[in-house]
Amino acid sequence: MTTHKTALIVGASRGLGLALAEAFCTRGWRVIATSRGKANGLDELGARYPGTLEHEHVDIDDLATVRALHDRLQGRQLDVLFVNAGIAKANELTPLDVAESDFLDMMRTNALAPMRVVELFHDRVDAGKGVIAVMSSEIGSIGNANGFWELYSASKAALNMLLASFHARHPGDRRAMLAVAPGWVRTDMGTQDATLDISDSIPRVVDVVEANAGKPGLRFVDRHGAILPW
Repeated sequence: MTTHKTALIVGASRGLGLALAEAFCTRGWRVIATSRGKANGLDELGARYPGTLEHEHVDIDDLATVRALHDRLQGRQLDVLFVNAGIAKANELTPLDVAESDFLDMMRTNALAPMRVVELFHDRVDAGKGVIAVMSSEIGSIGNANGFWELYSASKAALNMLLASFHARHPGDRRAMLAVAPGWVRTDMGTQDATLDISDSIPRVVDVVEANAGKPGLRFVDRHGAILPW
């Protein structure tokens, strides 16, 4: 009997998350994909891959709904946990100019909320060959900071720091832990000025996830698997 690997993709209603769900489905994975509310793209994908895609609802910013998802998936082992969450506000502003509420929204959605998912679901990911991944950004690298979208960049740098701290709290963990930078992709958030189509990015991101199975350790990688400076 064929045993299908299972990926939980949190934040898969559209854009990069929906493309991740599709890429895993096309490779024969069972996929649990989440959205905040109605997601026509996921419904259509589920119709194309009946019995392969499960659609769950969760608001990543609402810890109670994340806990509820954790309870609903009780007993389910995951091979991959991939958390895709991101908002961009006040892109061209500086710390003096930004509204505190906008900055706090980005910190919550881009850093705190994804790591709460990792904290809750960590033990559900296969301890030997599992992969935990969060969607980061190359401009979240402090070492390569270039001043572009600095407030958004700070939120992704915070995500990277939280993942690194989580890894430090779990010495000897055999899971791969990845902060993945997909590149500057043309999406609603990335804008049409971006240099990559989704098809240039996400299949390679999934390649990287699959290639890191069974390779424990913390890595900040781009879509080609190259190591980025924290």
